[in-house]
Amino acid sequence: RAEHPDVAKSFNNLAILYNLQVRYTDAEPLYLQALEMTKRLFGTEHPDVATSINNLAFLYRSQGRYAEAEPLYLQALEMRKRLLRAEHPDVAKSFNNLAILYLSQGDVTRAVHFFRQGLDVEEHNLDTMLTIGSESQKQDYMNTISGTARRVISLHLQTAPNHPEAAQLALTTLLRRKGRILEAVTDNLQTLRQNLTPANQKLLDDLAHTRSQLAALTFSPPENLPPEQYRQQISQLQTQANDLESQLARNSVEFRIQTEPVTIPAIQALIPSDAALIELVVYQPFNPTAPQGQQWAEPHYGAYILPANGSPQWLDLGPAAPINTAAQNLRQELDNPHDLTAAQRRGRELDALLMEPIRAKLGNAQHLLISPDSQLNLIPFAALVNPQNQYLLQTHQITYLTTGRDLQRLQLNLKPKSPPLVVANPDYGQSQVGPFIATNNRAAQRSQDLANLRFGDLPGTAAEAEALTAILPNATILTRNAATENAIKQVQGPEILHIATHGFFLEDVERVAAPDFGSGFDARGLISVRPRPGSTPRPRRSVENPLLRSGLALAGFNSRQSGAEDGALTALEVAGLNLWGTQLTILSACETGIGAVANGEGVYGLRRALVMAGSQSQLISLWKVSDEGTKDFMVAYYQRIMQGEGRGEALRQVQLAMLGDARYDHPFYWAAFVPSGDWRPMGD
Repeated sequence: RAEHPDVAKSFNNLAILYNLQVRYTDAEPLYLQALEMTKRLFGTEHPDVATSINNLAFLYRSQGRYAEAEPLYLQALEMRKRLLRAEHPDVAKSFNNLAILYLSQGDVTRAVHFFRQGLDVEEHNLDTMLTIGSESQKQDYMNTISGTARRVISLHLQTAPNHPEAAQLALTTLLRRKGRILEAVTDNLQTLRQNLTPANQKLLDDLAHTRSQLAALTFSPPENLPPEQYRQQISQLQTQANDLESQLARNSVEFRIQTEPVTIPAIQALIPSDAALIELVVYQPFNPTAPQGQQWAEPHYGAYILPANGSPQWLDLGPAAPINTAAQNLRQELDNPHDLTAAQRRGRELDALLMEPIRAKLGNAQHLLISPDSQLNLIPFAALVNPQNQYLLQTHQITYLTTGRDLQRLQLNLKPKSPPLVVANPDYGQSQVGPFIATNNRAAQRSQDLANLRFGDLPGTAAEAEALTAILPNATILTRNAATENAIKQVQGPEILHIATHGFFLEDVERVAAPDFGSGFDARGLISVRPRPGSTPRPRRSVENPLLRSGLALAGFNSRQSGAEDGALTALEVAGLNLWGTQLTILSACETGIGAVANGEGVYGLRRALVMAGSQSQLISLWKVSDEGTKDFMVAYYQRIMQGEGRGEALRQVQLAMLGDARYDHPFYWAAFVPSGDWRPMGD
């Protein structure tokens, strides 16, 4: 029929195509036809009418007709707030569209004002959305809102570096958003549930169910539900969720800390007096007035420095490509223990691009809490060399965080539930001929490329475990056939978890299962188009969960047989362990610190997975060190922390001692292990 919602939608979609092709004169009459038809079909007070008005405003903004775009964007915003609710995702889109409009005109103050409101609505919806849907649906939703964070950081660092409100908004957004995709693809509530009383578990289950209903109603509302009934149902569910959250926050310190709002003052209050938080971020400079397809420039690195006292500092570090190249050059030299001069030269080159400009803004901070991004997750900052030819190790204490939000988690100092556990020298079994195909019940939990991996024994880790028995007399030691994946999955908050085995990291992995085309979210972001029920959404890029790409090889890995498990403990499975109460996790293996790197999300690997599992601190290797060197390193480190020395300072002192030993003075030996999480003495 000529008058049908799908006809209006076709006009709208064709207009969007012309808009993106800069065929503005062809797009405008189609936008107007879609708007008028939608009004005739639904009346003037309908969400689809607001979407048509929004899209017409987008055209006018694209043409630089700002005076015509502004009233339309404002009209769409008020309609959405009136017809949907103040926290609806489409309201966030309207706020963000207005922010971009004002940014296009150079009005930074109003751009910041509307970006703040849009980000607040997005943040409100994040916890709700991340409780439902498949992995790909959650990632799709994160993609629809990621542009807001990138634009806000660009607005500050590129357009208005001296605007205090822009600085506050950019840093707050970075603290809130970094690392969130991993939280989207792990079941945080289930991990938390294991540590609650039965009564609080019931409250948490009720909250998860309510959030699921709220998310379903928000993102996939019934087709013919009147707006008034929609708003009433949303309001009831939101009130119910708020009540449950309040009860849980009163009853459970674990829940309260895990759901605590992220603000700059809250994070700053947790920074030690001698320390500074360094949040590194890859972002793309954004120019809203550039033609479509040319608005995003080449990536840059930015740095935000938050001291224990005083105002945040920041700087744009310039294009990411030369910094990444310098980081790769350093990594290559660190793998070669025979050329100390080359390693120091590469450390100086990266320091000049990265830490030298940051040091100028550090003040008197001696303890650096570094949250890296992108390729910088793969290098030890301790091996950087300053103009005085000193390693950063020699001038500062260094602690890594996957995000500044980790400081809030460190408030929760739970007691261990079991003695230390040491897992070493697994019997990987004989290599199996031919490719291994995951069985149906494991396909969703294992990357298919693991089929091609085989590992040889690590007899040196047996000596490492034996050396630890004298230092940890009450520890459980599991080796050979007892060093199984199942044994690790059964742990309940061991005081220390020490695993000495091979680590693995897979790159460029395609999704094993077929891509999920059922998501109700359109990745265009600012152009509000949602497929109607019964229509065919466009396919999404098939990307496998990055947490399936890294992990640990345990007993039976080569034959993929280890009781009910297959011997491959992926980072996704690590994120589901119960390590609440575990004060230290050490992964003494090859490349266990490396995970799939994605801008804005840090390392998609074992570092973040261990944080999510509840481990208070981690010591993880970035490359394989000699067996003898690793054993000496571990013995010296354990002796210090068992004597009450801080976990961070104990590591630094061991590294300094190795640096002073001619046998181990190359950073290949002392820089391989990087500390993250709680740096204080165990039990402090």
